[in-house]
Order: sequence, then C-alpha cells, then structure tokens
Amino acid sequence: MIPVAGPSRSAARRRGTVAAVFLLPALLLLGALVVQPIGYSVYRSLFDRSGRSFAGLDNYATLFSDGAVRTALANTAVWVVAAPAAATALGLVFAVLTERVRWGTAFKLLVFMPMAISMLAAGIIFRLVYEQDPGRGVANAVWVGVHDTFAESSAFPRARPRPDAPLAPDGSGGYVTRAPVRAGVPVALPLVGVRPEELPEGTAPARAAGAEPGRVTGVVWQDFARGGGGERGAVDAREPGYAGMRVEAVRDGRVVASARARPDGTFVLPAAADGALLRLPAENFREPYAGVDWLGPALVTPSVIGAYVWMWAGFAMVLIGAGLAAVPRELLEAARVDGANEWQVFRRVTVPLLAPVLAVVLVTLVINVMKIFDLVFVIAPGAVQDDANVLALQLYRTSFGTDADQGLGSAIAVLLLVLVVPVMWFNIRRMRKEAAR
Repeated sequence: MIPVAGPSRSAARRRGTVAAVFLLPALLLLGALVVQPIGYSVYRSLFDRSGRSFAGLDNYATLFSDGAVRTALANTAVWVVAAPAAATALGLVFAVLTERVRWGTAFKLLVFMPMAISMLAAGIIFRLVYEQDPGRGVANAVWVGVHDTFAESSAFPRARPRPDAPLAPDGSGGYVTRAPVRAGVPVALPLVGVRPEELPEGTAPARAAGAEPGRVTGVVWQDFARGGGGERGAVDAREPGYAGMRVEAVRDGRVVASARARPDGTFVLPAAADGALLRLPAENFREPYAGVDWLGPALVTPSVIGAYVWMWAGFAMVLIGAGLAAVPRELLEAARVDGANEWQVFRRVTVPLLAPVLAVVLVTLVINVMKIFDLVFVIAPGAVQDDANVLALQLYRTSFGTDADQGLGSAIAVLLLVLVVPVMWFNIRRMRKEAAR
C-alpha cells in the first residue's frame, strides 16, 4: 500500500513553493548584482593588465609593495578608527542632550539634515569651507578672526627701505638706523613697498617733522607717490604717512623709549632717545596670518573625516535616540536616588544600557567608511590626493585612471571585500545573539 501525503505535508510543500517563487527574483538580483561581480573580480585579479595572461598571485604581491596602496591602507585604518568613533560619540552626546532641552526636536532636525545631502554635494560644500583664503573659506575665516583677536597682524608686511635709505636690517626682521639720532634734529625714515589700498584706515598725507628742543622727532612714510614724481628721501604731500608704525629708541640693546607714528607718519620720542639708534621692530612687518592649510598633506585626512562626521553624526543620533527612548526611566531615577550624579548616571547606567545600539551604529559606520570614496575624491585637491588616498579611491584610480590596470584594481577590490567580511560576520553574529535572548 502506497502512503498518501497528509494535509500537513502538502501544505508545507505548498508554502515552500510559494516562498521559493517569491525569493527567486531577489536571489536572481543578488546573484547578478553581488555574487557574479565578486566572482568576476576574484577571477580578473588573477590576470595581468591586459586580461589575457594568467598572473596568479602577482597582483596581490604588488598590493603590499606599492606605495600608493600602502598609503591607502594606512589612511583607511585611520578612517576606521577615527570616523565611526567620533560620529558615534557625537551622536550619543546629541541624543542625550536633546532629551533635556525644550527645542530638542528642532535640534535633531538640524543635526540630521546633512544626511539628506549627497556625498558629492557635501564634498563640494566642504571644499569651499576648507579654502585657504580666509575671504572664501569659512574655516579659515573663523580661525583667522580668532587669531587676530589675540595677535593682530601688521598693516605693513611688505614695507622695506631702499638700499640708500638711512635704515639697515637689524637681523630680526626689523630695521634700524645706521647712525644714532640727536634731540632737536628731525629724522626721516623712508620706506616703500606697501600698496596704497593696503594702508591702515585714517592714514593721512605725510608731513615733515619739525624740530623740538630736548626731543627726538621724525617721520616714517611711504617714499613713493602713485604716478611718480617727488624727490627721493624727501617728504612729498602726495605720499602717505605710515600711521601706527612703532618706533623704538635702542641703546646698548635695550629699548629706552618708544612711540607710535601719527596718521601723517610723524612721531616724537622723549629726551631718553638722544644718542640712541631708532629701530622699526619686526612686529611692524609681520605677515598677515593666513590661517591653517586644511587641505595640505598633514591635515587633509582629518579634514575629510570632519566632513564625514558632520554628515553621519545625525544618523548616529537618531538610532541612539531611539534606543535611549526605550531605556527604563526608573533605572535612571533609582541611580539618582542612590546618590549618583549626572555623569555617573550617564557613564554607568545609560551607556551600558545603550551598548547594543552603540554596537549597531559603530559597526554600520565601520562598514560604511571602509568604502568611502566620494568625500575624499571631491574634497582633497589633486596635489594631495596621494596623501588622502583610501582603498576605494585607489581602486578607482588603479582601474580607471590614466594608467589603468584592472587586474591590480580587481585585487584591491578583493582586498576590500576581505577586510569588510570580518566586520559583517561580527555584525551577523551579534544580531543572532540578540535574537536568541
């Protein structure tokens, strides 16, 4: 007698068939978009540049001998350590703080808004933010403004005497008179090299200093008039004075008197200056502070990481905020009743309870930064892209650059996959443990 399948077996078979029908399109797409490219990349990495000659593991050996790839590996390691940690930490701080302010929802919206911007657009924004010129780059405009608040730059950075002037370099960036000065004998200190539009506000036409008994008088001015004319070494009404120029009287290496030039360039020193040398100190000629070279070789990687954190801190904040909303409030209140301050509650109660959420955010960001490409490509100028290089960018440059080598590029892609797999495995294992609880 042949056994007849029961209703339960038939129903299970039907459910399996229906599941297979629904899964088939997804499996086909997965195979076409993931499995097949991975398999072809592994296959192509075993061939040379042309793709016709079998190279074995030569491309993989080249990976660890090529300087550009080693730099990309080092920078990728910096990204993996710094960017996810910074974004997660900021997200945690924002999530905790927004629970304590009345306008927390608006703040969350502002922090999350960069997530709506594409990597390309964010790269363009931060390329402008990091411009070296303080007149264009926001970062340097702020930095220079703060610096100049405490150390104001000079208005005469390019001023200098002519070779036949009565001034000589003092060895420290300033200038000193060639001979001592005498009270009652006016001193002329001519300089050139400052554009009229760069002179400080309030500058007036230069005026020859008059003699004053018992005092050292003089004038420091621009010994050049636009359009020419005038006599060299003599004050002309069309020539501007150097308003605010500091003048010091130096005797035996010690400053015995000092003064600031008036708007017309004239100055007066007391009788202590008699017989001393007059010095125009280096502070008069200090170059304006140009800010920080954010996109230079030393800072380009931290600068690009800063742009990434700006974008992804909102993502971390939203996920951590959702986890924070599920934290039992009675546990926090119990800790406060037991005498814990807010920092202790945060460190010993809130953070441990949020550990699963923090792990999700951290692992997600680690996987994300391993394939970072857009920000580095757009923000880093061509001259420093080698210094900011990461694996995904090196993959693009090797495979599609001017000297394309798709065999080596495929090897880089396989290396990138090998680096991502352990992180994905850790994430899957962690999710299974969470589901088993």
